[in-house]
Parts: sequence; C-alpha cells; structure tokens
Amino acid sequence: MRPRRIYVPLCGSSWTFFAFVLAAEFIPSAALAENWPRFRGPGGMGQSAERDLPTTWNIATGENIAWHIPLRPTVAEGKPDFNQSSPIVWGDRVIVTTAHWSNDGSQKQVPEQHVTCYAAADGRELWDTVVPAGPWTLSDLRGGYAAPTPATDGERVYAAFGSATLAALDLHGKLLWQKPIEHHASIDVAFASSPVAFENRVILLADKNNKHATLTAYDGRTGEVVWKQARPNVAFNHSTPTFATVDGQPRMFVAASNVLQAIDPKNGEPIWSFDTPGDVTSPIYRDGRVYSDSGRGGPGVCVDATAKGDVAEPRLNWRIGNIPEGLASPVVADGLLFRTHNPGVLEVTRWSDGKMMYSARLAGVSMQASPIATADGLVFFASGGRSVVVRPGEKLDIVAESDLDDPSAASPAVSNGRIYIKGSRRLYCIGKKM
Repeated sequence: MRPRRIYVPLCGSSWTFFAFVLAAEFIPSAALAENWPRFRGPGGMGQSAERDLPTTWNIATGENIAWHIPLRPTVAEGKPDFNQSSPIVWGDRVIVTTAHWSNDGSQKQVPEQHVTCYAAADGRELWDTVVPAGPWTLSDLRGGYAAPTPATDGERVYAAFGSATLAALDLHGKLLWQKPIEHHASIDVAFASSPVAFENRVILLADKNNKHATLTAYDGRTGEVVWKQARPNVAFNHSTPTFATVDGQPRMFVAASNVLQAIDPKNGEPIWSFDTPGDVTSPIYRDGRVYSDSGRGGPGVCVDATAKGDVAEPRLNWRIGNIPEGLASPVVADGLLFRTHNPGVLEVTRWSDGKMMYSARLAGVSMQASPIATADGLVFFASGGRSVVVRPGEKLDIVAESDLDDPSAASPAVSNGRIYIKGSRRLYCIGKKM
C-alpha cells in the first residue's frame, strides 16, 4: 500500500522543545502548555500546565466532543493490532501510530505500520505515512506492533514499531531515515519503550536482556549513532525514560526489571543505580526524589535523586510493600502519588513520607492508560473507556465520570485546553469546537 500524504504549510515553532521543559520540579511552563511532544507529555511524567479542562464528555449527546475520527484500522476495515501507543500534539497537529493487517492478510506477517497526522482544529487527516517493516516478526501479539508512543522535537517525528524499526519523518510526513533496532530476536510480546527527544537527538531504550540491553542516542537529522551504551547489568523492560533537571543538570531516569538509574542524557553514562524492579512503568521525579515500581507487581521505592560522584547507590527515602500488577505509570499531584493497579484499584500515597492515604475502587477505569495531573489540582484517569476525574485529598473525591465506550490502553494527551484520547476505533478531541 502506497502512503497517502497531504502536504500542508508547517505551523508552529520548529525549535527543539527540550531546553524549555527541564524545569526543576518538572511542571511544564506556560509556554509549552500547548504541546504534548512525547509519551506522558513534556518530561514524561503526566504533568500538564493546563487549567479548566473539560471534566465530562458524552459521545451520544456531543457534550464536549470537539471532533472524533476513525483510526486507520477502522478506515481500512482490516484486522487491528493492539495499538496501545498514545497520541502526541505539536502546535496544530495531532500525531498517532497504528498498525493493522488487511482482511485477507496473515497475522503471521508484519502488519502495515502507520504514522498519521490530524489537524488539531477539526480532526482532518493531513497526512498518513506507511513505515516499512523492520527485520522482526512477533510471535506473540499481546503487546502488538504499535506499542511505543511517537515523539517530536518540533522538526521531526520519531516512531518505533515492534518489527524492530525506528523511523524519523518530517512534519509533512516524509520519511527521512529508518534504522533497525538491534538484537530484535530477543523481543518478547512487544517492543514498548517509546523514543524520547533530547536536544537534536532521539534516544531509544532497548533493554531486551542482559546480553543485548542498550541505550542509544541517534542524530535526529541523519539517524547516525551519537552515543551508545551497553547495559550488561540490567534485564529487560518496557519502560520509557523520564527527564528532569537535578542540581542544574539534565537527568534521564531509566527503570529496568532489576534497577532504577539516573543517566546523563548527553552521553548515556549512569550517575547512580538503585536495585529495584521497574520494567513497565516510568519513573516519577519531584522535589529531589524519584519514585519507581515494576508495574508487574512488587515494591515501590522513593530514592534521593541528587546522589552523584562515587555514591554507589542513592539513599532510600521510603518504600511501599507489594503493589499488584498495574501497567499505568503513576502521577504526583498536590503532594500525593496516585497509582492504579488491578483489579481496578487506586492507591494514594503521601509523597513526603510514603504514608498510604487511601485505597479505593475505580471500577471500569483502564489500568494501562496513565493519568495526568493539571495545574488547577485535578487528576484525570482518562481513556477511550470509562474516565474519572479526581480531586486530590485524604479521601477519594470524584469530580466527574465519563465513558466513550471505546476502551483502549492509550494514555491521553493535553494541549491548548483540549484532551486527545485514542480509543480502539477512533481518535477523540475533548473540548470546545474551534
């Protein structure tokens, strides 16, 4: 299938966003409130500078539904992949990745891998590009080919797929370069770590096992390797790195199934390591501390993020006992850590000392879609299925509930007063019509 592209004038800034989003507490600045450039937004921790977002929406009545549009698998009437990647937003564009097989195609083959761009104003498809298959075919489709969320630096879009390929496109949809992800034969049910942009580079974590674990930075313009770090002491993971500024320096926090690390994103060198499981959820930074847990079940730890020099292991601030499986990453709001896990449970912990504040059921809410926290003190557990908005406090305070009846594992994106939700069949824009 040949890619269909519609070329439109490039809108919005083209400077690299990252220099502006490394705030000390990693709450995005007002200047970046309109961009959501990677998995879980600037920095990757689900923090939004937005206020007064819609808290309810209804697909039947059209309440706060600015627009909704079929995703590529729906348009093709083909067999969809799991498609758990999340949308990103830059300026006037919303970008998603999907994968699907044709109705007469075999799922033993690599599906069509799409990067698709929509107009944020009204959902019009601006372009759609098919990324050629990489060198790997998944034998287990539970994770699927379109698990990683794309990223953008405002000049290029970076997309990774489970066929073990990383691609860069310009903001008109032109494929600029494509690289295989090495040692793909050790991928199990998915390649799920999302690419992240830093300066003029795209960084990809590929911890597949302790023989072939790597962290690699590619030149965003050419795809050439800038630096590559072998990680022989870590096991596999599906986690996506997060970023913050610590003591005036950029830090990348990386979790694997046996370790949490702080890494210098300029060269990939570890600053410190802490032995703890963390192979699915992304680490959270706040007030000089980093929290991480596995996502597959096990303890959660909060450690001192300022360790450096010859410190072999950072100081432990507090530890949570066994947390059941929950693939959604946590979020911090109003001094509280919000963490969901199976079977539909929300646990809220005090950030300062790890004290459990409460545990409550959020029946029907996705345990895979990660929440977002807004600047006006609300936490959104939003997805294509049942969504709940919570006000932080010492007990559960549900502000609103909604349901799009299109459940998926994708996490929401927030931009310019709107929420973008990728369901299993459609892409939704929650907000006022422009």
